[in-house]
Order: sequence, then structure tokens, then C-alpha cells
Amino acid sequence: MRIVLLGPPGVGKGSLAAMCESRLSMRHVSTGEIFRQEIARGTLLGRRVQRFVSSGRLVPDALVVQVMAAQVRRLAGRGFVLDGFPRTAGQARGLDHVLRRLRRPLDTALYLTSPVSTLVRRLGGRRVCPRCGAIYHARNKPPRRAGRCDRCGARLTVRKDDRPATIRKRLAVDRKQVRPLLTYYRAQGLLEVVSGRGSVTASFARLARRLRRIGRRRGPRRAS
Repeated sequence: MRIVLLGPPGVGKGSLAAMCESRLSMRHVSTGEIFRQEIARGTLLGRRVQRFVSSGRLVPDALVVQVMAAQVRRLAGRGFVLDGFPRTAGQARGLDHVLRRLRRPLDTALYLTSPVSTLVRRLGGRRVCPRCGAIYHARNKPPRRAGRCDRCGARLTVRKDDRPATIRKRLAVDRKQVRPLLTYYRAQGLLEVVSGRGSVTASFARLARRLRRIGRRRGPRRAS
């Protein structure tokens, strides 16, 4: 299947996408990871992305689509789950254009939900290694040595974005910004809402059940 995984910060998109890859044989495609790879390799697209990232500006929709289109084309014959893309209705239209040309339309857009209090608790416990980028959680994924990165030993930090007041503001902005994207997929009959409550294992079980129902509903042609 070809799916888009949507949801607010802290809802568990990355973890669930990784489980889709390991358990459902879908390729997990992370926008952030793709951007980092392009920048590290010094490609033309990577240099263009870097100019926006380094100045704190949003990467334009057209450039995001261009970067991701190359990845999608490589996976045209496989199932995949897109994590972090699309973020806007413009990016969604660009993705649809690419998939239509490949004759491999999107199967569904899954939107994960969770109470704001849960999201604040999850994001507020996040700890980040400033040296290697490893991510931990004070309760759900603590480092072996308190306050230190398992990989490189650097002291872990709390990002400004992960403080409670800032988190609530981020979530409010996200709810507003995502509406046009959800409207776009709802109008196509592709939007499915899945609860992200509880553990990542429980969320994945709900997601997998929903995907099975979608696969049966759309038939063999769309379930590849």
C-alpha cells in the first residue's frame, strides 16, 4: 500500500512508520531524513534545501515536492509510508501529480489523533543529543546513563520547543495549519482518522486493522 501518515507533533508518526516498515514490509520514507541525506551528500537539491534551513525559512512546496518525488519514483513498485510529507495542500497536490504519472495512486491518508495533555507529556519528556542527534524520552526511552547519550556520551538537552508552554502553542498552530490538508484528502475520500492513544503498540494495532479494511475495500489493484 501507499500511504501518508499525518498527525500532530508527539503523536508517534515516526515510530509507527518504522513499525509499518518492519512488520508490513512498507518502505518508511521520512522527509527530515531525506533532507539530511541530500544536504550531507552535497547534491544540488541538498544545497538548495540547506539555504532555506540554515536561514530558518520554510522550504518552498515546489522544492519539497521535487526532493520527495525522486524518492517516490524509486519506490513506485513498492508499498511505502510517507512520514512528514506532505505538510500542505500544495505539497499533496504535487505528490498526487507524481503518483498519477506513475499510475500508482495513494491508497490512504491516515491522521493520528491524541489528547493535547498526552502530546504535551510526550514531547515534554523528550531529550536530545546536541552532538549526534539521538532522541530519548525521560520515561518511555531513557538513556542507560541518566542525562548522557548512549551513542556518544554527550550531555542530553531539552529543546526550547519541548517546554510545556511552547508545546501548546506549537500544537495550536499545527491544528490550524493542517486543516487545508485534511480537507484536501477528505474531499478525495482518502482521509482516515486513527486514535494514537496509549502505547505505540496499541496505536500500531489500530493502524494495521484500518489498513487491512482499506485494502479489502479498495481491492487487489490498490493494495499493492
